[in-house]
Amino acid sequence: MTSPLSWFSTSLQLARLGMDMQFVIAERLSRLARGDAAAGVEAMRMVTEKTLALGEVNARLVKAAAAGRLDAVGPEIVALYGRKVRANRKRLTR
Repeated sequence: MTSPLSWFSTSLQLARLGMDMQFVIAERLSRLARGDAAAGVEAMRMVTEKTLALGEVNARLVKAAAAGRLDAVGPEIVALYGRKVRANRKRLTR
């Protein structure tokens, strides 16, 4: 069983993830709106990244389900998405 403080930490991670996601979405939309070759590259990158991330999450969920620890996998998934979104934010701000 997880402690209440771990859920507080996860909620803070979710808040940061939400803010970073808003930036990434806005930046990607502005790049896609240009309609140039770079927009096509960004669109392909976006779809590929989302597909790979979903595969990683599914693998973690299956592993956690097999171990009977689905209650503990949530913070791990939030951290995974957080790392990926922060990497995109860093890349898009260059």
